[in-house]
Amino acid sequence: MTIEATDHQRGYQGKIGRYVADSQPWWPTPQLPPDGSPDIVYLVLDDVGFSDLGCYGSEIPTPNIDALARGGLRYTNFHVTPLCSPTRACLLSGRNHHSVGMGSLTAYDTGFPGYRGGISRAATLAPELLRDYGYNTFCVGKWHLTPADEATVIGPYDQWPLGRGFDRFYGFQDAETDQFSPTLVADNHSVEPPRDENYHLTNDLIDRSIGMIRNQVSLAPEKPYFLYLALGAAHAPHQAPDEYLQRFRGAYDQGWDEIRRARFERQRELGILPEGTQLVDRNDGVEAWADLSADEKRLMARFQEAYAGMLSYTDDQIGRLVAELKRLGRFENTLFLFISDNGASQEGGPGGVVDNTHFVNGITPTLEESLARIDEIGTRRARSLYPWGWAQASNTPLKRYKQNAHAGGVRVPFIVSWPGKIAESGGVRTQFHHAIDVMPTTLEALGLKAPETYRGVEQMPVHGTSMLYTFGDAAAPTSHRTQYFEMIGHRGIWQDGWKAVAHHPQGTDFDEDQWELYHVDEDLSEAVDLAQEHPDKLKEMVELWWSEAEKYGVLPLDDRWTKLLGVQQNRKPGASAGKTSFRFHNGISHVHHRGAPRLVRRSYDIDVTIDEFSSAHHEGVLVAHGNIASGYVIYVRDGKLILDYNYFSEHTVVSSAPIPESATTLSVQFRKNAEDNGGIITLLADGVSLGQGALERTMPVMISWTGLEIGGDRLAPVSDAYTAPFEFTGVIHTVDFDLL
Repeated sequence: MTIEATDHQRGYQGKIGRYVADSQPWWPTPQLPPDGSPDIVYLVLDDVGFSDLGCYGSEIPTPNIDALARGGLRYTNFHVTPLCSPTRACLLSGRNHHSVGMGSLTAYDTGFPGYRGGISRAATLAPELLRDYGYNTFCVGKWHLTPADEATVIGPYDQWPLGRGFDRFYGFQDAETDQFSPTLVADNHSVEPPRDENYHLTNDLIDRSIGMIRNQVSLAPEKPYFLYLALGAAHAPHQAPDEYLQRFRGAYDQGWDEIRRARFERQRELGILPEGTQLVDRNDGVEAWADLSADEKRLMARFQEAYAGMLSYTDDQIGRLVAELKRLGRFENTLFLFISDNGASQEGGPGGVVDNTHFVNGITPTLEESLARIDEIGTRRARSLYPWGWAQASNTPLKRYKQNAHAGGVRVPFIVSWPGKIAESGGVRTQFHHAIDVMPTTLEALGLKAPETYRGVEQMPVHGTSMLYTFGDAAAPTSHRTQYFEMIGHRGIWQDGWKAVAHHPQGTDFDEDQWELYHVDEDLSEAVDLAQEHPDKLKEMVELWWSEAEKYGVLPLDDRWTKLLGVQQNRKPGASAGKTSFRFHNGISHVHHRGAPRLVRRSYDIDVTIDEFSSAHHEGVLVAHGNIASGYVIYVRDGKLILDYNYFSEHTVVSSAPIPESATTLSVQFRKNAEDNGGIITLLADGVSLGQGALERTMPVMISWTGLEIGGDRLAPVSDAYTAPFEFTGVIHTVDFDLL
């Protein structure tokens, strides 16, 4: 007798009788790719310019990355979007970034389809497809693809890495994090970095990658893996171990003009640049090195020393990963796809910044302020970012930077290594390609196609084209014929070797933008504007841009970038946007900065309820928001309640009269001045004032990328007055914030 199938037996291919003797067992066959399928590594660097690697002309030693290029292929006509999140969306989805909802960064949901700050479910990602195909999938490092208001510890998690096809995640959610005391996430929960004076995030990320691969190879050597390794380097903060900072002392005293010239000559020698390529003039706002004062030169050189130290250290860590793959016998059949997410950053301004939160807050430090901290640059005590002159040197021989649609923002180094499949070593490829082509290349290498429907959701077409044909043919014509660019109003369009581009000053009339025209097949650096010579061609290209913009969801054009930061119209659970009242309970894990109260440009009250206070037994941090560069901390020491407001390492400490014994509520009140962002702080115990102090300056836009801690200061400490984490020795019940 055979029992009729019930719901729980659907798909079962055996036979179920009343007894084992008249039944037939069946086991599903595990999904495994065909034998010989490669391991796949997407290795993503951040804000690394076209010329920053040794194999692209740099004086910075990158022997391990160079070795990948020497055994594989270098692309000289590879493009990305001008910002990190959009490029990563392109890279993983194979679609244009506006089409999938990532027109800008994850912090911007403007209410229009192209600007949702997350990736549409109508665009399957490479890890989703590869996991279903039988790969294990690992995401290590920078994610920055979760809508910012969904990045707190309560999610929702469907746009976190584990919700988009990865089996494991270890890294950070935001655009940046401190390299010595990072804000870390493991899978779907916050974790603290090790308390080790030798700790550095890049080293940790490589260790985690190696650990995941070792587990894979040990337990299932027959199964390939996909590793998405997105390092924080070399995005600000530019931080490196002291040994690496010291290696470059004096290396940049000659200045950015000479470094640009030297890189340009090496690029020509290496075959990176075709004959006739010109080194473009200095960008607007970049001074001639010779015109700087001695103090300015000393400071500017130190900024670049930190950047070089960070990139050199990163290369050494990448070398550890490659060495481990060779030891495991996996390197020969590993498809490496190496990319920078955009060109070098202009966010350090003309003079650089010791703490790059200055950029977000729209603050320009003086030369004297920066010089006073010159020895902190590159260390754990600063979050430095170089000035425009070095950013343009990174982008040699190109003009403009990250955020812009000119080549300096969108043309980047791209390296392919697949020792078992690419016969040519050290080849150069000149075909035009874009980040949207990486996922299609991966699929073709495996003989896969993107599905028309994925888990019940109809899929948009893949916009990219595979680059696999270039692996064996340097002369093949490009298969990618047209590509638009747009970021914060900057626009560009490439088609068949021609490019039209418009630089858009924020807040100006889009119709007043001046379009330029370049024949980039003959003018790689966009040095000779042909708009006046070929007005009909320019008109044709501009009309094509508008057509592509409508097709791929770019419209409406929006340049409100900094004005929208932190302002979300649709408040989400767990996020701070729109909230004026918060209650945090003791034991809460790290609070992402988007979940922390936004104590900027307003008055507020903070009330901490504790067990009865005892001056003999109680001390430590009650609340800490931010880090060593910027933030505030409320703590108790020697029986007093103290507020330390860290304004870019300019500390304003407000101490109080002693806290009465048995007090149960400790409070901080800030009343903002009407005319500026300063104000008066009042410290209280059980509603009774313990004293007042003035804060002359407070953050106008953002406290810090580092979020909020209750009961201790567990990352890069806000203040030097204590040794982190300086956990509160009493019991905290609640912390209430009221924004007035």
